Amino acid sequence: MTNALEAISRREASREIYAMVLQAIEGLGPYEVEAKKTSLHISRGRAFLGVHPRSTGLLLNIVTTSALDSPRVRKSEQVSRKRFHNEMLLASVDDVDDELRDWIGQAYALTT
Repeated sequence: MTNALEAISRREASREIYAMVLQAIEGLGPYEVEAKKTSLHISRGRAFLGVHPRSTGLLLNIVTTSALDSPRVRKSEQVSRKRFHNEMLLASVDDVDDELRDWIGQAYALTT
């Protein structure tokens, strides 16, 4: 059985998208990547991003204090009073844009 990191490594597009996401996080400060069977949790004390490999790219789950209002967001789920999981599909490196970097920064800020 493979884990999520191995699944990402098998597809060039997924590797490139994942590298761009990590590059966006590196400018924010320290973080850890926890490899699970079906996903990766990116955390700094607590998870702020979930990365799920898909055949068409990466499904990214961003933790925020409110639901993200964007057509890019496939699903927003309130998991506690002030925490939402916002799910979006990243199909190409072009999807890692300034808007996504801003959302990642918001999620990262919740871990301080």
